[in-house]
Amino acid sequence: MLIGNGTLAQPVAGSSEGLSALTMRVSDQTVRAPNSFADLAEKVEPAVIAVISKDAAGDKSSSDQPFQFDTPDRADPGQTDPGQDPGQDELPLPHMPDLGKAPKRTQSITLGSGFFISADGYAVTNSHVVENGDTAEVRTNDGKTYSAKVVGRDALSDLALIKVDGRKDFSYVKFAAQSPRIGEWVLTVGNPFGLGGTVTAGIVSARDRNIDVGAGEDFIQIDAPINNGDSGGPSFNVDGDVIGVNSMIFSPSGGSVGVAFAIPAETVKLVIPQLKDKGTVTRGWIGAEVQSITPEIADSLGKNDLRGAIVANVKRNGPAAQSGLTSGDVITSVSGQAIKNANELTKKIHAAAPGSSVQLGMLRGGKESSVNVTLGRLPDQSTVGAAQK
Repeated sequence: MLIGNGTLAQPVAGSSEGLSALTMRVSDQTVRAPNSFADLAEKVEPAVIAVISKDAAGDKSSSDQPFQFDTPDRADPGQTDPGQDPGQDELPLPHMPDLGKAPKRTQSITLGSGFFISADGYAVTNSHVVENGDTAEVRTNDGKTYSAKVVGRDALSDLALIKVDGRKDFSYVKFAAQSPRIGEWVLTVGNPFGLGGTVTAGIVSARDRNIDVGAGEDFIQIDAPINNGDSGGPSFNVDGDVIGVNSMIFSPSGGSVGVAFAIPAETVKLVIPQLKDKGTVTRGWIGAEVQSITPEIADSLGKNDLRGAIVANVKRNGPAAQSGLTSGDVITSVSGQAIKNANELTKKIHAAAPGSSVQLGMLRGGKESSVNVTLGRLPDQSTVGAAQK
């Protein structure tokens, strides 16, 4: 065996044993691709469900944006997908009679996915899948249909908790204890295009992906194919634990291009207990619009290594305004913990309880300072823009 200087390394006592031990150490560090996902799929599929939500609606919503942000996966009666085989099975829709002078109404159906997290019927899905009603229809992997009530939903994280009553023996899955590493295998199960239980596989492409939506959460990016109808479905690691809830895709065409985003399990584990206990999520709020410090902003302030969030605007009579924060202040820390950007600031503020006090370290006029802010409660998320923190 050659070492760095080109000379032969001296064998240790019992050279064959030493070589064997070295080989074993190297092989222990080798990551091997699974021979098959079949056992894993068989293990987790029974816990994954199709979620169907119905509501009276007008025109079908659409978006020309490459990111499909919280866009309901709707099936619109009366319209046929140009690429659909006329003989393909469709979800049954109730007959809507023509009432003459009365305006004609149609029923919009939102197709999504979800998964049981307990044997007694609690299941997780996306908020946008069940945003238009207090009940939903659930179809399990064995083809049975159940009615589910919406226990709570949180538009900001795009998570919802639903409950199927009457059984206490549902198959369920648990959340992963640790965050996945980039490059790890991931298996997704969902209900794409309403076809029913479908398994796809890929890897974790990136972590902590900030795409400037929602509550400032960082998403897990995966390359497993995700399509309309997969919203709310789980992404699993090779142990069969949920690492994230599939929420959105990047798609110039509307179909999968191998760039999908999942809400991390850590976020789900914070939101779901609150939805179960009180049907809503309580977050801290300072009432300010902020943006991350860019190299250009840092240079303009004469601080090349500056990191944090600059205050763009404060809400009149909000917590920030009452504490004396003004536009142009640069927030660099929260309660003594340094922040890198606006996203980190948002997460720390939202994680704090309304009514609690936080100390914000900041830079004002080139001088370091600090201010104590008594947090308010984040208002109704439907009326608060993504930049409102």
